[in-house]
Amino acid sequence: MQNPLDDENRHSDPLLPKLERKRLHDVVVEHLRRFIVEGVLSPGMKLNERELCETLGISRTPLREALKVLAAEGLIDIWPNRGASVSRMSETEVWEMFELLSGLEAFAGELACERITPAEFAEIKALHYSMLACRVQKDLPGYYARNQEIHNLIVAAARNAALSQTYLALNRRIQALRFRSNFQSEKWDRAVDEHEGMISALEARDGKKLAGILRHHLLEKREAVMQIHAEPVQDKPVQNA
Repeated sequence: MQNPLDDENRHSDPLLPKLERKRLHDVVVEHLRRFIVEGVLSPGMKLNERELCETLGISRTPLREALKVLAAEGLIDIWPNRGASVSRMSETEVWEMFELLSGLEAFAGELACERITPAEFAEIKALHYSMLACRVQKDLPGYYARNQEIHNLIVAAARNAALSQTYLALNRRIQALRFRSNFQSEKWDRAVDEHEGMISALEARDGKKLAGILRHHLLEKREAVMQIHAEPVQDKPVQNA
């Protein structure tokens, strides 16, 4: 299997610029998250530290610090004496994770309709139109980034710190799966239609309607993901302390 970091497997744009030392730790984590979400680093793939260091223009120390952060988030598995690999969730874990997140987003939608400010709604609406432009251009990474920001802002507008923290932590684990769920054009267009409904319900401050759309939206994502997700055949690693 070819390594996704090879030139022929990269996106048409340059993968990522070299990193600035002054913000190295945070940027390395963000870059690796993006690699995982967009499939540059695929589920189950063993990470080659040398190649990652060369790609990002960094030494092994900040890379290993970033890997520890991602391990704590459940995005990678660290195997004692064997390095690290990208985590791969079982079918049961995927099913349950989407089920839980559908409930969290539905509840956040209800609260957001009660508590969102006009300025916050205006920001979400602007992101929605920018997201639609990405769809027309078939820019999936751009579309997905704006899509996730919309969902995050709805959760933030709920003004419940415990809800927000729980949602963000769990959502990180399935972002790559949510990204992949739009690979088929029909499913992508259906997701766009559902987002149109979200914006209308939020503008009307109809919490019940928005909750229903968000729950259905996540469960639809789950169905799309389950069609392309296979049960992994591997033992669960033991994390380093």
